[in-house]
Amino acid sequence: MKKLLIGNAPCSWGTLEFESTKGDQVPFDRMLDELKECGYTGTELGDWGYMPTDPSALRTELAKRGLVMLGAFVPVALKYSTEHRQGTDAALKTARLLKAVAGHPAPYLVLADENGREPIRTQLAGRAPKEAGLLPGEWKTFAAGANRIAQAVWEETGLRTVFHHHCAGYVETPDEIATLLELTDPRWLGLVFDTGHFFYGSGAKQVEIVSALEQFKDRIWYVHCKDCSPRIADRARQEKWDYFTALRHGVFCELGNGAVDFPGVLRWLGANGYQGYVLVEQDILPGMESPKESAARNLRYLRSIEANIIG
Repeated sequence: MKKLLIGNAPCSWGTLEFESTKGDQVPFDRMLDELKECGYTGTELGDWGYMPTDPSALRTELAKRGLVMLGAFVPVALKYSTEHRQGTDAALKTARLLKAVAGHPAPYLVLADENGREPIRTQLAGRAPKEAGLLPGEWKTFAAGANRIAQAVWEETGLRTVFHHHCAGYVETPDEIATLLELTDPRWLGLVFDTGHFFYGSGAKQVEIVSALEQFKDRIWYVHCKDCSPRIADRARQEKWDYFTALRHGVFCELGNGAVDFPGVLRWLGANGYQGYVLVEQDILPGMESPKESAARNLRYLRSIEANIIG
């Protein structure tokens, strides 16, 4: 049986990218120590400046724990052409650091919309109707920005870029993911498939995750493992919560406690020869219990179903 490569991210220790959901800041060295002690072997960068931005210092921190750098999240408001140059600069700055500390497998630049910026999409997260989406001209601008950034990252660093579909942004629903992929160049831009964001963002009570993986398989280069509580998701839709309210109520629960078919996900990964890491993301919010204990439970869950991998 092939052993699953599993990483975890700073967000699982409360370092979320949204100011309204940030918990007590766990120092990066403690976070990396605890991640390693749990049994994970890879991590992501987190917000710029959370971990050392000096390549030598960051390389040392990773090497002494035997950790691989898997990627870094860069949000850009791609709907606006005026944001593209600044977004490209931020992506290249991040990609240079990733390149300097790259191991095997090589890390990804994880590009995303600036989720949570647009009030209407933040309010409609998990139930966004088609009419709340981008207009044709806006899609053209959005895709052009994503292409520009991904191509620039590849040409300067040789690193690949994956787009993170995400609730409270303009690429949330299955149709929006499909549209983005149709409008972008597969030479430069792939997809990081996030199981929890796909489940909640679909707006449905039952979601065939494996069918979605199959639909997008030609562009899936990286996978984030996140679960979704159907009970909280239903309540969020009924009470018309915005994204941050749903997040604070625990819409993304620990792995195995929600509705995502993770055994099916692992079977699909094995059957399709997936070679890379999967990354656990467990949004830890103020008042929640120990991040380390949660991270350990999530890893134990994935190891408990690891036999579902084929090949």
